Amino acid sequence: MIRLLRSTNAYEAIGEDARRGTSSHAMLVVFPDEGCLRALLTECAKAFFSAEDGSRAARLIGEEHFPDCRFFPAAGEKLTADAGASILDESLLRPVEEQKKLFVLDAFHTVVPLVQNKLLKVLEEPPAGVYFLLGASNVHAVLPTVRSRMKTFEVPPFSEERIFEALTRTYGEREGAREAAAACGGVYSVAEKLLTGGSGEFLLAEKFLLGENVEALCRALTEAEKPVFFAAVRLVLRDALLLSQNKGEFAARRSEGVKKIARELPAGALLKGLSLVEEAERQIKFNANFAQCALALAICLKEEKKKWQTLS
Repeated sequence: MIRLLRSTNAYEAIGEDARRGTSSHAMLVVFPDEGCLRALLTECAKAFFSAEDGSRAARLIGEEHFPDCRFFPAAGEKLTADAGASILDESLLRPVEEQKKLFVLDAFHTVVPLVQNKLLKVLEEPPAGVYFLLGASNVHAVLPTVRSRMKTFEVPPFSEERIFEALTRTYGEREGAREAAAACGGVYSVAEKLLTGGSGEFLLAEKFLLGENVEALCRALTEAEKPVFFAAVRLVLRDALLLSQNKGEFAARRSEGVKKIARELPAGALLKGLSLVEEAERQIKFNANFAQCALALAICLKEEKKKWQTLS
């Protein structure tokens, strides 16, 4: 995974700016992979300090113990007003080992506007030698006033082939890697969850699209399934569409369930279903209820199926 993260435009640009001595005082990395966002910020922090692999600095940054590289908040937590006050206080302290100090603020898309505004002044005019590296999976959750003070690096999703290569480097020739890479939408952490979960998510997606106890299925969906459920549904829809158009050789998944979906859902409904999945994923990003979005998707797909069957 590290090789994948180091291939991003953010990692390369931050490292190059550091070598030239032209680092921006405030940087924002927008990365769609929330599960790997902190890992990318860590690699970017190493690049910022020109910390070579195997060096003490690289090891301490990786462990989040380097004195001049402070990570906020603690992993799995949210940046609170108290943490924001601590950042303001610590920014006034001189670096310990280096000539510069870096504050890494993870998951900034979850930071409430009150705290973002509290940090606005220091982000715009930090003390000498103080830099900020912010990470967000959704740029729209970052206030425009904050974004305007940042040098922004937008990292696009990875290609299917690069995800597949990264999975192969980590897990070897594991069955299901190609399906996971095709389904993940260029998000490595989603691909990893799909792969390590076996074919369970794809089987669930097939049941969902075949209309088997949909209401009960949606009620039973857990938050842990949120990143992967719609990814699995999207792949099943895509492959069913390919099969329906006699292009099965391009499909990643050709199970009996996918074949049945290809027979039961008209091509127009399958195509519309792909755009409906994208809309459901957008709503989830804006904190819509996961189970309700899934149920709404099922209802829309059922209506599309009836419409296209009538037209045909």
